[in-house]
Amino acid sequence: MTATLVKEAGPSPARAAARDRRPRRRGRIIALLFAFPALLLLGALVVYPVLFSIGRSFFDASGTRFVGGENYTEMFRDPATLKAVRNTAVWVVVAPALLTGLGLVLAVLVEKVRWATAFKLLLFMPMAVSFLAAGIIFRLAYDEDPDKGVLNAAVVSVHDAFQGTSPYPEGRAREGGTLTRDADGSYRTRASAAPGDSVALPLVGVPPKDLPADARAAHPAAARRAVPGELRGVVYLDFTPGGGGEQGRVDPRESGLPRTKVEAVRDGRTVASTTTAADGSFSFSGLTAGSYTLTLPASNFAQPYDGVSWLGPALVTPAIIGAYLWIWTGFAMVLIGAGLAALPRDALEAARMDGANEWQIFRRITVPLLAPVLTVVFVTLVINVLKVFDLVYIIAPGPVQEDATVLATQMWLVSFGGGNNQGLGSALGVLLLLLVVPAMVFNVRRFRRSQR
Repeated sequence: MTATLVKEAGPSPARAAARDRRPRRRGRIIALLFAFPALLLLGALVVYPVLFSIGRSFFDASGTRFVGGENYTEMFRDPATLKAVRNTAVWVVVAPALLTGLGLVLAVLVEKVRWATAFKLLLFMPMAVSFLAAGIIFRLAYDEDPDKGVLNAAVVSVHDAFQGTSPYPEGRAREGGTLTRDADGSYRTRASAAPGDSVALPLVGVPPKDLPADARAAHPAAARRAVPGELRGVVYLDFTPGGGGEQGRVDPRESGLPRTKVEAVRDGRTVASTTTAADGSFSFSGLTAGSYTLTLPASNFAQPYDGVSWLGPALVTPAIIGAYLWIWTGFAMVLIGAGLAALPRDALEAARMDGANEWQIFRRITVPLLAPVLTVVFVTLVINVLKVFDLVYIIAPGPVQEDATVLATQMWLVSFGGGNNQGLGSALGVLLLLLVVPAMVFNVRRFRRSQR
């Protein structure tokens, strides 16, 4: 009877628990087996390099002598490293804030565009371009030569539309001729002239191919007789194509220089000004009797405006940040747009019914509700900015490389780009890791919190 009762009672609780744990243990083992290749790669490509770099940072450049924290001390004494830290701080403050702001504004505006999908695709396309290709594109776009750099071509076009250009930047007078050069770059006649005189002002240095299309022969204008009471003259290119001719004399095949500004100066004061005609001729009428000095102002010979030195020491970092914005704006817009699509529409409609305008809705409802998404986008961009290397290395020319360097490029330059000091380079890598880890931890925690 007792045996029957024990048999009917079934297995003991301990045995049942052991039997339940067995499948769970088997599941964990199978999961570990499947995860093992990934864990192996993670250890080989991430964990081991990190641990090796930390250890290597305590040794000298040769890797044989233990120096303790000397590399970390040297890191903050090196002017180039301090400049890299400063530039990295500029990147962290400026780039993520601009990208998040641009992404928010574009995400809101795209909702009101009829072809929203095409517009998003257009803005997101730069993400498909590698940093190497983007760097080459912007290196060409920022070229200082207006014939190559599209940005300077636009700047020069706008400048010339409002300020104009000098007609003969290569023009000059012959030494010992009838004209003498002043300190400001202008030219004046050596001898004075009076009303009723005719004066020839020769210039050289202007290539015949660069003459204006409307330029005419100067000889007919020089052959005209002077008119009493009128001071006349001709500005011409004292060069005969094919050779021949006489210096200081207007020969039949020599061209006038149109649109050249000429001034009549008396007692150090400009009393009249005119511009030459197509054949280089000019005249002053209504002058009082007396002697005058004819002057060709320096504006006739000013060098053309070459635009902005985008890749100079002052602007190289903002220029590279501009290239970075071009690549990542679409990313920020798409992520923020996804968060915007999930907003409760009833709150927006209720605000409109209460009389709120679009700016008030954006500032008081849209932005506060999007705060979690904006935070994630901002922190993600901070992580990416701290690691930026390709754009800085490719866009910044060699002479200004140090002015544009950030921690990632400085780490490479110190370790492999000529410094050959892997100890100091490893210390820079550890510093970069310490800066990135807090942002990564913050992002992971926020993601887990949102999942819960």
